[in-house]
Amino acid sequence: MNTTEAKGNWNEQKAKLKQKFASLTDNDLKFVEGKKDEMLGRLQVKLGKTKEELHKIIAAL
Repeated sequence: MNTTEAKGNWNEQKAKLKQKFASLTDNDLKFVEGKKDEMLGRLQVKLGKTKEELHKIIAAL
């Protein structure tokens, strides 16, 4: 999978996450290449989930 496909896939997953967790904003889900951990950290704080729980949630979308 190339970067363009990954970004396209992330846009779909981002929309599903926003549906599931209404408190999430575009800023919370902003994907910047090389800063995935930073984004996951924001989500952990906002949702009160562990990194493993977030990975499971995203994988299940």
